[in-house]
Amino acid sequence: MEWTEWKKRGRARDGGSSRADMFFSSLNYHMLVPALAMVIIGLVVLNTVLSTGYGAGMDYPMNFYKQIAAVLIGLMASFVICLFDPPAMRLVGGVIYTVSLFLLVLVKVDGYRALTVADSWLRVPLFGSFQPSELSKIGVAMAAGPVFATMNTGNLSKPQGFARLALIYGVPFLLIMTEPDFGTSSVLIFMFLCTLFVWGVRWRTIILSSMGIIFVLIPVTWRYVLSQTQKDRILTFFFRGHDKTASYHINQSLAAVSSGGLFGNRAGENVSVPVKESDFIFTAISEQFGLIGTTLVILLALYLVIHTLRLASKIAEVSPSEAYVMVALIASLTFHFIENIGMTIGIMPITGIPLPFMSYGGSSMISNFILLGVLLNISMNHQDLWSRKAVS
Repeated sequence: MEWTEWKKRGRARDGGSSRADMFFSSLNYHMLVPALAMVIIGLVVLNTVLSTGYGAGMDYPMNFYKQIAAVLIGLMASFVICLFDPPAMRLVGGVIYTVSLFLLVLVKVDGYRALTVADSWLRVPLFGSFQPSELSKIGVAMAAGPVFATMNTGNLSKPQGFARLALIYGVPFLLIMTEPDFGTSSVLIFMFLCTLFVWGVRWRTIILSSMGIIFVLIPVTWRYVLSQTQKDRILTFFFRGHDKTASYHINQSLAAVSSGGLFGNRAGENVSVPVKESDFIFTAISEQFGLIGTTLVILLALYLVIHTLRLASKIAEVSPSEAYVMVALIASLTFHFIENIGMTIGIMPITGIPLPFMSYGGSSMISNFILLGVLLNISMNHQDLWSRKAVS
């Protein structure tokens, strides 16, 4: 339903309520509340981590205020995105995709390199730094969704459609992979495979094709793309103790997680974990709130993912294009949750993947809220459909 029609029905339904009343009554709180709950938990944990001198330049409380500012900016951006109708959202998707490509190219030539393995950041006045690859995931999802839908209708042949998809996914993938940022590159692959499965390709075909591609790409990636630090992380995942320096992160992470117990570590000093405020914030959650806190975070993430997928399955009946966008976006968040939590407990390789809505970092937080805004926008445009299906 378009924005103008939605407003007319909202007035009729609410007896002439104000635009603000209609807006907030139409928000999908099944998405918004879990995200905000994770933000609040993240801020509480982050305040403790930063105040004790861990990472982020040790510039407390300014670094904490920056995180709060990123949350507020992201929330405002999310609500602004909710105001666009579907035709405008297609334009927004194209703009996000184009801008993200420009920024990814700019990363290669700007001469700025943050203190990380990958050259993935741009220096931004006042803001600090920004990671364009976070924005590119949203642009890719919004650009690829209509292509999948057009192939369904037959208006675009499969060879033409997959050629367009290869271009949409391939250009940012190569730019990100050569930074090198193996984690974000993996997110794009996961997004594509999940959307491909929902589109109609069987798991067997996806798995066999993926194995063939991996068989070809692994030697090339290992030889020409990955840095020595990234290689050591992968080897350490398969062979614990391969390198003492590379093993330090995971050993400290496991110690921090286990120290939390059931209700949190109250015995004494917390365990020192590198980038505890960002990539390894899940260890700080365990330390402060124990198994109870980490379980709550996992349940909130799981609820957000499952609800979004259920909603996408219903929206697919009337707007497959938007449904494919939702699947790709929630696949992105899902990969982040699985990889970040998994690497802190030793079941996934260590990458620079942040925990959505919780890790320290302005570009990650704002991008997560933009992603959430797109999901909320699609939900609001189909709220009547969702209500009818929920009742039935």
